Amino acid sequence: MMHKASLVLLGAAAGAALSLVAPQPRLVLDGATAHAAPAADTYRQLGLFRDVFERVRADYVEKPDDGKLIEYAINGMLAGLDPHSSYMDPKSLREMQVQTRGEFGGLGIEVTMEDGLVKVVAPIDDTPAAKAGILPNDIISHLDDKPVQGLTLDQAVEKMRGPANTKIKLTVVRKGQDNPVELSITRKVIRVGSVRARLEGNDIGFIRVTQFSEQTTDTLKKAIADLSTQAGGKLRGFIVDLRNNPGGLLDQAISVSDVFLEKGEIVSTRGRLATETQRFNAHAGDLAKGKPVIVLINGGSASAAEIVAGALQDHRRATLLGTRSFGKGSVQAIIPLGSGNGALRLTTARYFTPSGHSIQAKGISPDIEVLQDVPEELKARTDTRGEASLRGHLKAEGEEKTGSQSYIPPDPKDDKALHTALDLMRGVAKDPAYPPIPKTAVAN
Repeated sequence: MMHKASLVLLGAAAGAALSLVAPQPRLVLDGATAHAAPAADTYRQLGLFRDVFERVRADYVEKPDDGKLIEYAINGMLAGLDPHSSYMDPKSLREMQVQTRGEFGGLGIEVTMEDGLVKVVAPIDDTPAAKAGILPNDIISHLDDKPVQGLTLDQAVEKMRGPANTKIKLTVVRKGQDNPVELSITRKVIRVGSVRARLEGNDIGFIRVTQFSEQTTDTLKKAIADLSTQAGGKLRGFIVDLRNNPGGLLDQAISVSDVFLEKGEIVSTRGRLATETQRFNAHAGDLAKGKPVIVLINGGSASAAEIVAGALQDHRRATLLGTRSFGKGSVQAIIPLGSGNGALRLTTARYFTPSGHSIQAKGISPDIEVLQDVPEELKARTDTRGEASLRGHLKAEGEEKTGSQSYIPPDPKDDKALHTALDLMRGVAKDPAYPPIPKTAVAN
């Protein structure tokens, strides 16, 4: 029996599964073509599981749900392997698929929970919520005349999402108005941008990549073209900000790296099975046209973000600046478990940078370390634990390294890493020990 599975890189820094890549056939145990039959000891252990299962069903203080017992057992088995293997119920699988697509049917509104009600952080530009007049700090008290009180934030968000061209009524309490406002809004397809770009000083392209979804590479290519046009031929180079990027699609990490490379290996994966050993190479065509590139990383840069940083560093195509990355160097497969049964997320391989370096539980060290000035009240919360601190993580070869600083100042003028990168790009860096920024793509 054959099932479709897809490699996945998880957002380890954010604690969330993020993404699928190109499908690959996955062989599930089925007769002689699969693994050898379990040994007698394995059968005895399965008998032990059956005995425990039946005893719990018969004697537990309250009647348990059989389906839940099986789900708990599966989760326990997978959690014992490593931090990134798990069972995904149908709802979790759907949510992950929404994240990887980077689009969903909804209103276009960023929300949080406050005092049991949904509070608007901000409407997204040019979306149904913005056009309907939703404002920051609005309180949403009812959805389709049903109170929000008692719902979790996830439950409220799920109710606001839905198929495009369907309607929902929001009851909004707004500061300064005596009576609630009722708004009927038609859902549309909302595309969540994972790339934001701007010119710094009219001559340096700044590109922020927040995650690697299906839209990332295409949006990045457009951003590079737009910045080059805006600069009118005076563009010095690009600063690519991967800080606190938890990862995402492997194929997007590869194609984003390929945007800046002319040739050479981008990443390789190696697993116990031959099908998990692959090598991915760049194609000709550096869209940045050899201009200098600086990549910003920190303790929150994980997985797919580390693939991009590692590829550009190993090829000396970019200077890495900031603090050591998270250190998630493993690959997961998503294995569907049949209609309505969710999927198995299973670690199947490690990935390696072009130089053959595994970043698992080590992370990537920047070429230039820049620590931010952290407000006193935040100092206890600005370091990530890193992959090496996760219980049950895959062990590294050699010395492991734990987390590093992941703070990004909310005001760009206080961002030491960004300003150091800008000074380097303009050739006015004050520290003569800083290495030169490569001006052309170099591939071994």
